[in-house]
Amino acid sequence: MSDFLTRRNGTWHFQRRVPKEYASLDPRGVIRHSTKIKIAEDRAGRRAGVVADRLNKELEAYWRGLASGRPKEELTSYTAARQRARSLGFDYIDNAALLQQPFEVQLARVEALGQNGAVNDPITRAALLGTAKRQVPLISQIFTEYREEVREQLLDLSEDQLRIWTNGRTRAVESFLEVIEKDKPVTEITHDDALTYREHWRDRVINDGVAAKTANRQIGQLSGMLKELSIVRRLGLPDFFHGLRLKGETEKDPTPFETDFIQKRILAEGALDRLNEEARMVIYIIADTGLRPSEILNLNASTIFLDAPIPYVKVLPDGRRLKTEHSEREIPLVGCALPAIRKMRDGFKRYHDNSSGFSAAANKFMQENGLRPTKDHTVYSLRHSFKDRLVAIEAQDSLIDSLMGHDSKKPKYGKGPSLELKLKYLKQIALTPPRALARAR
Repeated sequence: MSDFLTRRNGTWHFQRRVPKEYASLDPRGVIRHSTKIKIAEDRAGRRAGVVADRLNKELEAYWRGLASGRPKEELTSYTAARQRARSLGFDYIDNAALLQQPFEVQLARVEALGQNGAVNDPITRAALLGTAKRQVPLISQIFTEYREEVREQLLDLSEDQLRIWTNGRTRAVESFLEVIEKDKPVTEITHDDALTYREHWRDRVINDGVAAKTANRQIGQLSGMLKELSIVRRLGLPDFFHGLRLKGETEKDPTPFETDFIQKRILAEGALDRLNEEARMVIYIIADTGLRPSEILNLNASTIFLDAPIPYVKVLPDGRRLKTEHSEREIPLVGCALPAIRKMRDGFKRYHDNSSGFSAAANKFMQENGLRPTKDHTVYSLRHSFKDRLVAIEAQDSLIDSLMGHDSKKPKYGKGPSLELKLKYLKQIALTPPRALARAR
């Protein structure tokens, strides 16, 4: 959790005192800004900490700018003005758009401008009145500028989800820069640059064995960021990458395990003993619940109900974004899942919010120990096997979708399948746990 988070009226707030070395330059004393994240929705402060860390970096950049005596025109630049508005607790709004806002919105900014002598600060005037001239970002700034424009879309991401979201887009920008070998304003990008980037990925697919899906993801992420910036910054950029996706991409799900292989090999006595306990328990839980690894690893004492008449777990957002709105659901515990959850009743510490770490460890172990019949079998295949077992006993599609967290593509009426109904079918497909696991209490 960030050092600059504090609780206030049920919401996480960023709070920091102006350091002594900057006190003569910034007379505000203490800077406070709401992260707009409710404490009840982020009890550990992980998501709020990400916001607070970003605010702190912007604030420190502002102080360093003051201390270095940068020219007035630089201090009143669009980027600096936007950062200054954020440090004062406001979003930057262009003057033309600000004039269309309700009177009380405009008044709040005028009042803030008059506090602590801020009216004499050119960057504060530009920040609160929205008069800074928009700058055209360089290619190297695409991700930073894009992230700023879509920050409200990131508030429900967990720390690990935000890391994954960030890394993919950062790589897309870095690889584009490497290919065209020139950092320049995005308005100077040409269709030829886009074709060169596409050819780069085509060569990697042919010569390096990179999947077309991976190449298209990089192209798509770069294209998406440019489109967003073009709209919000009124840059009028063409759709550089229209029609440039590589052909031959195929969507291939992991191959399901045969039930007999799961029971006799994966669940054999001692088969998983040399795998760390958390990863071992996750495998057992996937096998008899069909839950996604990320859903299991974010369970905790508040979403595990072992003392209920029907023991079950509940999948909730709880500090992270679920894959789909249909992912929120309740799953009865049977077979291997019940004793495994008993051992993890307080949640997962080692792999919490780190499903990629779990998957890497589990898949490596299974590969090295003959538990993956083919390269297309992964730990995620257990989820597909779970669905196949439900299909085999002729469970209704609506029940399968409810258990899997899938969208049925049909209008939703009523509450959906009850725990009792889910339990009836899950008992029919439950696997037999290893003796050592079955004895867990």
